[in-house]
Amino acid sequence: MSLINIGTFNVNSVRSRIPVLEHYLTSEGAPDILCFQETKCRDEEFPLDFFKGLGYQCLYKGMKSYNGVAIISKIEPDEAEFGLCDGLAEPGREESENARVILARFGDLNILNTYIPQGKEIDDPDYQYKLRFFQRVHELFESKFTPKDKLLWLGDLNVAPTELDVSNPKNKTNHVCFHSDVKDVFAKVMSWGFVDIFRKHLPGDGEYSFWDYRVKDALSRNIGWRIDHIIGTEVMAEASRKVWVERSLRAMERPSDHTAVIGSFEV
Repeated sequence: MSLINIGTFNVNSVRSRIPVLEHYLTSEGAPDILCFQETKCRDEEFPLDFFKGLGYQCLYKGMKSYNGVAIISKIEPDEAEFGLCDGLAEPGREESENARVILARFGDLNILNTYIPQGKEIDDPDYQYKLRFFQRVHELFESKFTPKDKLLWLGDLNVAPTELDVSNPKNKTNHVCFHSDVKDVFAKVMSWGFVDIFRKHLPGDGEYSFWDYRVKDALSRNIGWRIDHIIGTEVMAEASRKVWVERSLRAMERPSDHTAVIGSFEV
């Protein structure tokens, strides 16, 4: 058994975040496996040589300007697939769906990295698509796994499940990341057999992963959201030793509006 650090980071353009990532990934305690969302580049533009130079293997699927997911790891993955692979991609969304989901296996550890659609507004068709996307993720878990498997679900899930997960929750009831519909569909996925590993270790308020660029002094005032998640089956929750938020990355020059959330696991 050994400790490995596994996390998630919406980088909001991987190429723009190279200075932040170089600082972070060369520091003591850099993660062994890190899931990215919003890489925002075509596959041929992904900075593969940069990550290889730091000792990371890379899985990635992107598109021009939007979406994009990747998993970098110091451990060789055994297999991977992109997208939900359910044959239900909606017309015109095939490319974006493949750039939202990576399922990878490292030995008997399975990791699903997802960038869930944001949804725009609750009266926008994209919000209903978001709810359907969660349902399809649920069906993926049911079709490929059992709750006894070693399975982690990480990523920017674009949902704040409880009032603890957002500043000023009373003002957010009609927000696409806090509306009752999205919280309900997320809770249904969780009921499949998942544990919120973040909350197992950090149960208090004020623990966020996203601070909006548009909110003045959002980080220093801690006006944020917890929409970046580390979730796992019971066996992975039992294997978890701690979880932390890398707030200092959000304070760097030219940061993402999110930061990395990391869990330590004995596997």
